[in-house]
Amino acid sequence: MEYTSLGPTGVNVSRICLGTATFGVAPNERDAERVVHAALDLGINFFDTANVYGHMPTFDRAGAPPASERQPAEVILGRALAGRRDEVVVATKSREVVGPGVNDRGLSRRHIIQQVEDSLARLGTDYIDLYYAHAPDADTALEQTLSTYDDLVRQGKLRYVALSNYPAWQVTQALWIADDRRLHAPVCVQVKYNLIDRAAERELAPACVEFGLSLVPYAPLHGGLLAGMGVLEREVQGDMRFSGPGFSDAELDVGRAIERCSEEWGLRPHQISLAWLLSRQAVASAIVGAETVDEITANASAADVVLEDAQLDALTALSIDTTS
Repeated sequence: MEYTSLGPTGVNVSRICLGTATFGVAPNERDAERVVHAALDLGINFFDTANVYGHMPTFDRAGAPPASERQPAEVILGRALAGRRDEVVVATKSREVVGPGVNDRGLSRRHIIQQVEDSLARLGTDYIDLYYAHAPDADTALEQTLSTYDDLVRQGKLRYVALSNYPAWQVTQALWIADDRRLHAPVCVQVKYNLIDRAAERELAPACVEFGLSLVPYAPLHGGLLAGMGVLEREVQGDMRFSGPGFSDAELDVGRAIERCSEEWGLRPHQISLAWLLSRQAVASAIVGAETVDEITANASAADVVLEDAQLDALTALSIDTTS
């Protein structure tokens, strides 16, 4: 496994991060622990979760227990990491709706403090390595959110803070506020980024390069399409799990092209797709949502793949360029 520094922190994280969004569904609770243990054995030390992961109805599929009966992903992850907590970097998040109350959401001081306490309890730990604002909150001043994070860092409950799904201008604004108010600043940004969805390259990636922040992409295999056309045999494909339309013809064309490249280069589609992403500026680690031990083992192998410049150029040329 290869490692790299996360933003300006000096903390080294594995270039493959295990995501837990569907823990409790696929993989189920028992298999999820096996996947976490396999990841640890592979040298993965970076784990990504959130206060709403695992028990959201949006992840329902045939045979899965109802959301109300599932263990939160944080609980499953915390239990799987028992005895090895200090070996790993755990990231979690808050902002999304967690209950019926009018204040059971957002990035207010009130909500953040409660959600941090709840996440600490579910994870079975007394500190969180990396805490994300899951998405912008138009109803809360960014300065309030950042000052709350700063207080929690000073209390030792958070080590570092970060942003997820924020546009470049708000990332820049957050850095300006942190500098002006002498607050702990965000160290990385989580964003959807892969060979097909390259919108992050328009402004966000250059901003991260300029200010020394890391990018931590999620959906690096675009719902499984960039891991091979076998994804079409799955019950739920791509963003269909979020009631999305599924893959377009243009996206399927990229998936087929990746398979042709894999045959020509003697590599697997997922290795090519992840290696391309890990070669991009500012990208520190790619979050993979493995459902089985075999999947996390296969994805981890991509960290050791180094593509030639000509191969990287060929991949960049065939992808759907969303930067213009």
